[in-house]
Amino acid sequence: MKQKKVLHIVRHAKSSWDFDGIADIDRTLKSKGIQSAYEISRRLKLSSNMPDRIISSPANRALHTAVIFARVFEFPLRQLEICSLLYESSLEKILEFLKDSPDEFQSMMMFGHNPDVSDLANYFIKSGVSDIPTSGVVSLTFKCQNWKEIGKENLEGHTLHFPNRAE
Repeated sequence: MKQKKVLHIVRHAKSSWDFDGIADIDRTLKSKGIQSAYEISRRLKLSSNMPDRIISSPANRALHTAVIFARVFEFPLRQLEICSLLYESSLEKILEFLKDSPDEFQSMMMFGHNPDVSDLANYFIKSGVSDIPTSGVVSLTFKCQNWKEIGKENLEGHTLHFPNRAE
C-alpha cells in the first residue's frame, strides 16, 4: 500500500497597514486576523488535520499566524521552522524546496503569502481555488511515499478550510 503525503498551504492571517514607515516584512496582524487564525486552526485540530512539520515565512504576519496554529495544535514551538525562501519567492523555488523535504514527515504545513500560496495550490488543483483568503488553508493529499514525487498526477484530493465558511 502506498503511503500518503499531506501538504497544508496556509496564507497568513489578515495583516495591518496601520503603521506608516514600517517595512513590509514587519507588518503585524489585525485583531480580526488573529481571530480567524484561531478559528481555522481549531477547526483543523478537531478534524485531526495536524502536521508533523510547520514551516513559515520570516515575515511577522506569517510567523505570528504559524505560532497561533502551533499553539492550538500543541506543536512544539522550538520545532517551528523559519524559511526565508517563503517570503517574496516564486512557485518554482517553493516547489523545489517542498520536493527536497525530508521524507520522515508525512504531513507539512507551510505559511506564506499571495500570490505564491495561491499559485502553489492552483499548480496542483485542476479546478483551481482562485485566491486563497487570509487565514485560508488548502490541504492537498498525495498518493506517494516521497516528497520528490508530489505532483498533479498523484494528487488524491484536496480540502479547503476558509474563514467564515463551513467545510
